[in-house]
Amino acid sequence: MLAPTPNREPRLLVRMAAKPATKEAAIREAAQLLAASGCIEAAYGESMLRREAVANTYLGHGVVIPHGMVDDRHFVRESGLAVLQVPEGVFWHHGQVAYLVVAIAAQSDTHITVLRRLTRLIQDEARLERLRTTKREADLVAALTEDAATGVSGPVTDLRQRFDWTVDYPAGLHARPAARWVEVAKACPARIQVRHEAQVADAKSLIGLLQLGLRCGDTVTISAEGDDEAGALARVCAAITGLSAGEKAAAQRATEAAAKAAGPVAGWNPSDAPKIIAGIGASPGIAIGPIHVLAGAEIVVPDEPEPLTTGGDRLHRALGATADQLKALADDTERRLGKADAGIFRAQAELIADTDLITLACQLMVEGHGVAYAWNTAVDRIANQLAALGNPVLAGRAADLRDVGRRVLAQIDPALKSGHDLPDRPCILIAPDLAPSDTAGLEPARVLGLATAQGGPTSHTAILARTLGIPAIVAGGPGLLALANRSDAILDGATGRLYLDPSAADIASAQAWRERQPAQAEAESRERALPARIRDGHVVAIGANVNNPEQVPFALDQGAEGVGLMRTEFLFLERGETPGEDDQYATYRAMLKALDGRPLIVRTLDIGGDKQVSHLRLPKEENPFLGVRGARLLLRRPDLLEPQLRALYRAARDHIGPGAPAGQEAPLLIMMPMITSVPEVLRLRAITEGIRAEIGAPPVPLGIMIEVPAAAIQADALARHCDFFSIGTNDLTQYALAIDRQNTELAPEADSLHPAVLRLIRMTCEGAARHGRFVGVCGGIAGDPFGACLLAGLGVHELSMTPRDLPGVKARLRAAEMDALKALATRACDQEDAAAVRALDPGEAA
Repeated sequence: MLAPTPNREPRLLVRMAAKPATKEAAIREAAQLLAASGCIEAAYGESMLRREAVANTYLGHGVVIPHGMVDDRHFVRESGLAVLQVPEGVFWHHGQVAYLVVAIAAQSDTHITVLRRLTRLIQDEARLERLRTTKREADLVAALTEDAATGVSGPVTDLRQRFDWTVDYPAGLHARPAARWVEVAKACPARIQVRHEAQVADAKSLIGLLQLGLRCGDTVTISAEGDDEAGALARVCAAITGLSAGEKAAAQRATEAAAKAAGPVAGWNPSDAPKIIAGIGASPGIAIGPIHVLAGAEIVVPDEPEPLTTGGDRLHRALGATADQLKALADDTERRLGKADAGIFRAQAELIADTDLITLACQLMVEGHGVAYAWNTAVDRIANQLAALGNPVLAGRAADLRDVGRRVLAQIDPALKSGHDLPDRPCILIAPDLAPSDTAGLEPARVLGLATAQGGPTSHTAILARTLGIPAIVAGGPGLLALANRSDAILDGATGRLYLDPSAADIASAQAWRERQPAQAEAESRERALPARIRDGHVVAIGANVNNPEQVPFALDQGAEGVGLMRTEFLFLERGETPGEDDQYATYRAMLKALDGRPLIVRTLDIGGDKQVSHLRLPKEENPFLGVRGARLLLRRPDLLEPQLRALYRAARDHIGPGAPAGQEAPLLIMMPMITSVPEVLRLRAITEGIRAEIGAPPVPLGIMIEVPAAAIQADALARHCDFFSIGTNDLTQYALAIDRQNTELAPEADSLHPAVLRLIRMTCEGAARHGRFVGVCGGIAGDPFGACLLAGLGVHELSMTPRDLPGVKARLRAAEMDALKALATRACDQEDAAAVRALDPGEAA
């Protein structure tokens, strides 16, 4: 039967349930269909048989593409396809069985379009299986006429069933969640596409999805059409929304790791003056050993054309072998390092199974290029497209694609295998960047430390280095690669510094510091329940930064005396809708109960900047860090502020209970984020007091976050109108130094030990002291023992940090003298830069 095709499409002729006895019979039957429709002269059928005698046209997965000799193209009158569905199969060549015979009579470059569709089709084995036995001719027509949408261009129309969704993954749509989308979509028979504005992508194509460059807050339309389209759409949408909570939790872990890695952690400090290369700390620990710089030679891939069928067979085998490799690597990584790290390689397996990538490689082969060259070029083009999207997460996935692409290349031609020239002796490894699969294979006994010129603290390389326990720094810059292999160096993965040509005294000092750490950590842990009482009797209150009641027991076990920062934005980030007043109330009640009378400082919703919540539908801003965030947002959105305050005051009232003595206060404190002016405080205090009176709650101290220089400079004026301050040193550093703390290139310079930042903290403490207000710090330097000493010396009363940092900070403060701490803080404020502050002797405080 003749199926009409639009525009310049080749004619499509389909014969269902054909039963050719032999390969020759199948070719003749297909040729007869083409000749009868006027597409070819009879001589072209003989040409197809001659072609089969000199080349095998088996494309793969039961699909064959018989076609004529190049010199006989003049026998083609009109481009056409003759498709035989052979449910029982027909023997083709050396054990190969054909179920779909797609005879091609092509004019011009029509064969490239046909081949693109077929290479997509052979990657979808479930669909092929259905096409072999379907009774519906329309199924075959659709499979051979439709072009799956790509992330680069395509129609803007949606399919029949549709669902709109706003991306709420904090890191946008990156490889791991996209791989899950693809997995679910591939299990559905229907066609499924994802559209963002004028761009569309096949939901079964990982690369197509990544090329959309979806960021948090982008709106997409997921649509489906075909068999069980409603069920397919429901399953895909359930998978998409079901990933939200996990993505938000992972993003928070990554943000905390990045902040800690890029933050001012004072690890070992040299006594002499070695040359320093500064990067970003990615994996803590001290490594001492010779430097070995990996050679960065590019692989030259020769272009050696070969017949499409043999090249296709080689590519198919290489992809299969690489998939087996990645499965083994994922299984081994899960066994050694955990399921999350293994997910890196499962996502890579989806990358090489992508139809867009394989189609592009096949197109290049059709154009006359060799299989190795075609594959390498296809990988390079698509990786460049991902890297050009301007999203650092997707740029990291471009590195993943190149990594797995090299694996396939080595399978195509073992001579193209890229190896690392690691020396026989243990070393500190220097590289431009290191692929995840290379990092996972590092042996800590041979690679003492790792320093890369590129990358970031949340890259897959950094994650794996931390899991392996290899000290590492990233983003060290091109100066790293200019180093020659040399004798001993010292790498500090906590501070992100590489010390070159250290003296014998510094090497001995670093070795002693490293050897002391296990015993010191054990001693600190034994005394973690003791207060941070300085030798003269002064006590610094120590709290923990936690997000939910489940985290409280661990924090208390580590020595926390309360919660110095509860980030309530995670009540909003961890769900797809705004939590109601009752939901929030239940969480705050549970927090107070878990703390059993210990203080709880709750920060009201702090959204904006690097924390976006898609379901709040906030307007996009050119510079969100300088936009409507923190208190500015709360004052503009009473629908967010008032339910939260009602929940907090209800929790305070009910925690005390109706029989409590008059005037008794709940152990609850409320603080407002990102305050910049006195009028903001006055408006917020009026709102909170009105709600408190309405609820009938006891008085609750109201504090503010000091996060911008304006607030620090005007601290004395602000202190008249609030009960306490809490300094967010991460944001204060960002605003004071005009450095985006998410910018990996500038992150080493965003140092909270900069004298300008320390002076702002001193001003804050002095302003608070004039009105008898206490000052806390809940930023990164509070959790660093040296930073904690400086803060106490500057006049800070309370420090709040991640629970694991508590024992070390408390131990350092207990060993200090208050007068010495004040003198150390004064000296720090008088230094010219952060490096000079770091060089101060922390032992002077003892």
